[in-house]
Amino acid sequence: MTTEETLHTRSESKCELCAAGDGLAICDVPPHDDGAADHCVLICATCLDQIENPDKTDAHHWRCLMESAWSQTPAVQVMAWRMLNRLGDEGWARELLDTLYLDEETLAWAKSGEARNDEDVVKHIDANGAVLAAGDAVTLIKDLNVKGAGFTAKRGTAVRNISLVADNPKHIEGRVNGQQIVILTEFVKKSN
Repeated sequence: MTTEETLHTRSESKCELCAAGDGLAICDVPPHDDGAADHCVLICATCLDQIENPDKTDAHHWRCLMESAWSQTPAVQVMAWRMLNRLGDEGWARELLDTLYLDEETLAWAKSGEARNDEDVVKHIDANGAVLAAGDAVTLIKDLNVKGAGFTAKRGTAVRNISLVADNPKHIEGRVNGQQIVILTEFVKKSN
């Protein structure tokens, strides 16, 4: 079976991200470009255009990820994770990303894929100098009074599946006591 036939069978001839049935094309999921079915997704022209041109991203179109993010296919999980990170300003996308589980290998693939110019990347550094990435787990190294929430986040609290504030290298976001809060990177250390 060819890669195209395998992908059509796997997806029932629908876009693996939004379930559209027209204009389907094979898309390699970076950094893989070997054309193997396990490293590709079958997606529609609309999804492909928005993936390749971030300035055209329509957040409403990507609500389809609420279903496709739970796919059992690693390549689809990777694409969903990357789009959810791109849509981090949307509350629904952040919440879905917080609940999404990827195994270690798939998460590493998702984090490695999109090549970026190092000068353009905002790096989030923890108290020990380790680079933080979206999806990492961190531990608080100081008691933090959470303004407006009426509680103190205690030293030693684990915060899993953090998201990065794209335009501020000193801020990350994570859930503590069931609330999404902004945390200064100087008060966390990356967990192993």
